[in-house]
Amino acid sequence: MVTISHIVKKIVSEQAFVEEALGKGIISYGGLAEEMLPRIEKELNKKIKLAAVVMALRRHAEEISGHKKRIKSFDYEGEILMKTNICDFCVVKTPALLAKLKIIHTLVNFERGDTLNVIIGNNEVSIVINEKYKDKLAKFLAGERILSKEFGLVALTIIFTADDFLHTPGVVFNVIRKLAWENINIYEIVSTMTEITFIMNKKDSMKAYEVLQELISG
Repeated sequence: MVTISHIVKKIVSEQAFVEEALGKGIISYGGLAEEMLPRIEKELNKKIKLAAVVMALRRHAEEISGHKKRIKSFDYEGEILMKTNICDFCVVKTPALLAKLKIIHTLVNFERGDTLNVIIGNNEVSIVINEKYKDKLAKFLAGERILSKEFGLVALTIIFTADDFLHTPGVVFNVIRKLAWENINIYEIVSTMTEITFIMNKKDSMKAYEVLQELISG
C-alpha cells in the first residue's frame, strides 16, 4: 500500500539538493511539505493534512542523517588528470565485434599516453579513445552497427592515494552527486582499484575539474 511516507521518500530521492539539505537539517520542513502536498494528494487521490507530510519529512530526515553517520569515512586525497580531445563510440555487441576487440589495443600508443577504454555491456559496447584515432576506429568497426558517436569530450581521472576505494560504500555516489549539483552530465564512468574516470563534454570539464579539486583537497 502506498503511503505518505513512500511518496515523500520518492520525491526527495528525485532531488539531490533536497536530500542533502534534509540530511544536514538545514531545510524548512513546513515549506517543503507545502510544496509536496499537491503531488502527494494527487497520487493518493485524497486530501492530506500538512502535519502528516511534515512528520514524514522529519522521519525521513532522521533516516538520511543516520545513514550518513554509518557510512565509512574515506580520504579523497589524490591526483586529478585531464585528457582532452576524446571521443566515445557506442556499438551493438556482436560475436564479430568481441573478436575484433582482441586487437583493438593496436590502434593506440599507450607509451605516448593515449587513451583507450572499452566498456562491455549486456547489449552494447562503448569505446572511449583519442579523437585523432576516430577514422582508424571507424574503419576498425566497419560492418558493425554504430549506435552513437560523441566528440569533443574530456576524460577527468581521480587517482586516489587511499587504496580502499573499492571497499568503501558511497565514494562513487558522493563524487557523482557533487558533479550533478553543478548540472554536469557524465557520458561514461570507468574505474579500477585506485582510479575513477569520468567522460564528459568539454564545456563541463573546467567546472568539473574545480569540483573534483575541491573534493580531494578537503
